Amino acid sequence: MEMTKKDEYEFKKAIEEIEDLEGRGTELISLYVPPDKTISDVNAYLNEEMSESSNIKSKSTRKHVQSALKSIRSSLKYIDEPPENGVIFFVGHVSASGDKTDMISKTLEPPRPIESFVYRCDSEFHVEPLKEMVGEKENYGLLVIDRSEATIGILRGNRVETLQHIQSMVPSKHSKGGFSQQRFERRIENAAQAYFKRLADKANGLLLEEDIDGFLVGGPGRTKDDFIEGDFLHHELEKKVIDTFNTGYTDEYGLKELMENAQETLSDLEVMKEKKLMDEVMAEIKNPNEGLATYGEEEVMKALRMGAVDTLLVSEGVNKQRVQVECTDCGYKDTITVEGDFDREEHTCPECDSELELLEKNDIIDELYKKAEEVGTEVKLISEESEEGELLMNAFGGLAALLRFRIN
Repeated sequence: MEMTKKDEYEFKKAIEEIEDLEGRGTELISLYVPPDKTISDVNAYLNEEMSESSNIKSKSTRKHVQSALKSIRSSLKYIDEPPENGVIFFVGHVSASGDKTDMISKTLEPPRPIESFVYRCDSEFHVEPLKEMVGEKENYGLLVIDRSEATIGILRGNRVETLQHIQSMVPSKHSKGGFSQQRFERRIENAAQAYFKRLADKANGLLLEEDIDGFLVGGPGRTKDDFIEGDFLHHELEKKVIDTFNTGYTDEYGLKELMENAQETLSDLEVMKEKKLMDEVMAEIKNPNEGLATYGEEEVMKALRMGAVDTLLVSEGVNKQRVQVECTDCGYKDTITVEGDFDREEHTCPECDSELELLEKNDIIDELYKKAEEVGTEVKLISEESEEGELLMNAFGGLAALLRFRIN
C-alpha cells in the first residue's frame, strides 16, 4: 500500500526521533527483518547473539544488550510471519539525564519491502535504509529500446523495478536471404513496425495500470525517437512522456542507466512544481483586494476551520508543537504553539508567573493534516532546499494556502 503524504511525514518524524537517540556504549540494537525471513530463523540468530553477548566485558553494556535482545524475542512471540514489507526493531538503553538511561523499544513497518536481514549493535540506531525509503515517492515509467531488444520498468522513488524484457525478432541488416535489397529493407521495416506495436501493447498494459507521474524513454541511436514519434503508445501514456535519453544498454542495467541520466530532469520537474505553487501564492498575495491566498499559522488555521483552503503548502522545516498547559498554582489553562519541544523554563503563567505544567502536545503538522482531511484540502509538503522552499519558510513561517474563496 502506498503511503499518503501524512503517513510519509509521520514516518519521517519517527525516523528523526530514532536517529537523535544515543547509547552510552555499543548497546543499541537495530534489527531489520525482510518479509521472506522466517521468525524461527530470526529467533535462532538472536539466540546466537545472546550467547555471544556473555563475552562483553562491560557489565552494564552486557546487561543492556541482553535486555534488548530479550525484549525483541518477546515481541517476536506475537508475530507468526513478517508483515508484507517486513518489520524493524529499534531497542536499547539510551542516554537520559545525568548517569541514567532509559529503555527504548520501537517497532516500525516500513513503506517498502526490506531487501536484506540486518542486525546492528552500536552506540546509535541504524536508520539509513529507512531514510532512503522516504525520499521522493513519485513513480515513473521506464523504457530502454534498440532494434534488437527492449526493457520496460518503473522507478518507484529511488528503486528501479524491471517489469518485462522483450526481444525484437527484427532481422539484422547484414542478413542474406536472397531478396533484392529493396525487398529486404521493406521486410526489416515491417518487422520493426510489428516490434514497435508489440512493445507498445506491453508498455500500455503494464504502465497504464500504474499511477505513474511521467514516462522516460532511453536507448542508443534513433530507435527510441522513432518509437515515440510513431504514434504506437496509448494517448494517456504518450502524453506522460517527459523526454528521451541516450543510454548504452537496453537491458536491466539500461533501466538504471536511464534513471541516472534523467536525475537532473526529474529534479527540475519537482522544483518546477513547487515554483508554480509558490508563484500562485505570491500572485494572489500581491492582489490584496481579490487575492485568494493567505499565510502564517493564525491565518491559515482560521481559513482551514472555515473550509476555505483549496491547497495547503507546508514547509518540511516546520518544527512546531501545539501544547496544552496549566498553571500549577492558579489553574490558568491555555493552548500555545512552541518551537520544538516544550521547555518549562521558557514558558511561565501570564497570570501569576508560576510554572506551567504540560498536559498534552501535538505536532502542528499533524493538526493541519487532520483538519485538511476533514475539509477536503490538498496538502503539499515543500522542500527547504529550493528557493521557493526557503521563501515559504523564511517569509511565511512555513505555512501558506491557496483559497477556494475569500475570507474576511
